[in-house]
Amino acid sequence: MSCRPLVKISLGTAAACALALGLGCASKPTKAATKPAAPAAVLPALPPEILPPVMLGIDVLEADKFAAIAGKKIGLLTHPAGVNRRGESTVSVLRRATNVKLGALFAPEHGIDGQIKAEVRFGNSIHAPTGLPIYSVHGESRKPTPAMLKGLDAVVIDLQDIGARSYTFTSAMAYMMAACFENKVEVIVLDRPNPLGGLKVDGPPLDADFKSYVGVFRVPYVHGLTIGELARLAMGSPGVLSVPGATGINVTDKVRARGKLTVIPMRGWTRAMRWPDTGLKWIATSPLMPSYEATVGYAMVGLGCLSSDWSSGIGKEFPFRGLGYPKKTPEEIIKALESYKIPGIMLVKQQGLDRDGKLITGVYVEVVNWEQWHPTELSFYMHKQAATWQRLNPFAVMTTDDTRTFNIHVGSAAWTAALKRDGPRVDVALFLKNWAERAATYQQQSKKYWLYP
Repeated sequence: MSCRPLVKISLGTAAACALALGLGCASKPTKAATKPAAPAAVLPALPPEILPPVMLGIDVLEADKFAAIAGKKIGLLTHPAGVNRRGESTVSVLRRATNVKLGALFAPEHGIDGQIKAEVRFGNSIHAPTGLPIYSVHGESRKPTPAMLKGLDAVVIDLQDIGARSYTFTSAMAYMMAACFENKVEVIVLDRPNPLGGLKVDGPPLDADFKSYVGVFRVPYVHGLTIGELARLAMGSPGVLSVPGATGINVTDKVRARGKLTVIPMRGWTRAMRWPDTGLKWIATSPLMPSYEATVGYAMVGLGCLSSDWSSGIGKEFPFRGLGYPKKTPEEIIKALESYKIPGIMLVKQQGLDRDGKLITGVYVEVVNWEQWHPTELSFYMHKQAATWQRLNPFAVMTTDDTRTFNIHVGSAAWTAALKRDGPRVDVALFLKNWAERAATYQQQSKKYWLYP
């Protein structure tokens, strides 16, 4: 198996490409009340013949004897899915390295243990197993402060993305890149697979006015890049590391040009691989993302549930794969959505348990033809159907705040305007055609950032 060199980028020596696509305070984290426990025992190495075929960025870093971070004091931005292919946490792997000093941890949305609910802000703390400070980058500010980065030579980022623009771990990476470049700290991204593969690109691009923490990158909703490739895009594209708002970021081209980014690519991964092809075990990236199946569903129905009465899941089961609608039977839901002849999917009745443990029946969305499947298409027909079923067009009566939430997730002012104006008569197919053409152009342009065939 051929080895790939480290991918290093510094715009001080390379021309910028023109693709236009924590608690925020300086206070120190409180000390732990009890003596930290000893680090978790290192898992024994598995026989090579049964290791997954894909080496993650952390595996490659270790195989290369930590050369990219040797002699450096580092911080680590990670979460529970930050593990090597043996299932050992990146925290443990870096602690084991004798030529590296791990000085701080950084926690994105959902926290370092992945248990905090979506959108909940949290503060700094202490990592009990190691005694290391945990700096929140999902607190009063999402951008690390100079005090958090003080004394660090580099910040290593090991986050598992799910391939959809509004999932915030790629935003956490972008905000970390911005802070590090401003404070002359190197960024090292340990690459991981896009669970949807690297060939599927779909959905509306993000309008410039809607850049936010749930949409830093102006890419189609399903972007087809790994997190390392997105880091390369951010480094090589003017304006990506600028997000408006009181707690946003604004990195000038001069600061970006002097920044230092190193991406540690995977070995053995190709763009045609979806998660099951990697041989890797899926670890929940957030409370409602417990499985690969949920990542497929997030891309498929996540946008459809915005500002309408659609629910995703069947009770507490099948997150983002089940559908429900008030006062509509599974048969009525299936009949309505099947009338749109959406390719690549099949809707079936499925039983699950509600929050009280009672058996209920909903609608499960199966992907039956991956090549024909356009991930986001169902969501926009869900919008149309909600406007059909409700007496008042729910999108026409959205509040200012609801409209903003809708826009920063969906990304298209034109779609919002048409949905508000036309409701059940909105021409979904017209928008799908336009977005598909733009996605094809984007994919050709984004190839300059690809690391894998």
